[in-house]
Amino acid sequence: MSQLTNNNFYNDIKTILQNARDTAYKQVNFIMVEAYWNIGKTIVEQEQNGEDRAKYGKAIIKELSTRLTKDFGKGYSVTNLKLMRQFYIIFPKSHTLSDLLSWSYCKLIIGDHNAI
Repeated sequence: MSQLTNNNFYNDIKTILQNARDTAYKQVNFIMVEAYWNIGKTIVEQEQNGEDRAKYGKAIIKELSTRLTKDFGKGYSVTNLKLMRQFYIIFPKSHTLSDLLSWSYCKLIIGDHNAI
């Protein structure tokens, strides 16, 4: 029996690869959640002068959405940018972010606040 046909050997390699993929996915997910938090922070602090809502926020967010979508593709709709802004407003301290939370889960938490 060759080593490649040995099921234990193959399963060991398969486990190593799956663990690496899972770890990479978790890291990328956390980095993107952190990026969305930072986008929300930038919208609030720079575009809104620290206020929860800008008087001219709709136009800014719409233009931002158009430009980000052109440069980065889907995921930067007006709704998503408002969710990112709300994410920062609800969790203004970045250390409250957890590497266990996905953006989908964060959106569920934000949705409970109905403040978009």
